[in-house]
Amino acid sequence: MDGNERPFRDRREGGAALAMKLGQYANRSDVIVLALPRGGVPVGHEVAASLGAPLDVFLVRKLGTPGHRELAMGAIASGGVRVLNDDVVRWYGIPEKAIDAVARDEQAELERREREYRRNRPPRDLSERIVILVDDGLATGSTMRAAVEAVRQQKPARVVVAVPVAASETCREFQRVADEIICAKTPDSFSAVGQWYVDFSQTTDDEVRTLLEDAHE
Repeated sequence: MDGNERPFRDRREGGAALAMKLGQYANRSDVIVLALPRGGVPVGHEVAASLGAPLDVFLVRKLGTPGHRELAMGAIASGGVRVLNDDVVRWYGIPEKAIDAVARDEQAELERREREYRRNRPPRDLSERIVILVDDGLATGSTMRAAVEAVRQQKPARVVVAVPVAASETCREFQRVADEIICAKTPDSFSAVGQWYVDFSQTTDDEVRTLLEDAHE
């Protein structure tokens, strides 16, 4: 089994491996790391610490297909962005009304998390910055696509998507979505992000807050 086929111990080890691939962005005043909660935050914390860059969260919520909640029919992100997976919407014949209802629920949760994680800290200004968007992995990538689209509306200089592990096809697709895509591992046998972590236990709200406060200090 080569290094590309060995799972990470946990998200922190994944973040450390990813940081090694991002060396060209170390110690630059124009770089900011944005982590997708919750699982992306421990990864982003390692990356930001290694690069000497500020860390913040960027909120994205998957829109689950009615009756098949695990299947993403799209996603919403901070800034009122909604991205739909047209293939899924067509295949399941999902009406606009049903999409709106799911989006309303997820918007409420997105706003709750914004308040919960940031407390009174305002979002970072992304204009003319190099934004490194981090998550714990990419399967279909619909959540990260929404994040990229939302970040672009704030006129950054460059959007880099960086993950410890991804499906190779999704990693290739993101060459067209982001200015740069960095996937530390693209294993041949990929079925889910969780299979590439020994410990893939859920990151809690408390952990997210603690890591953000630590990075802020």
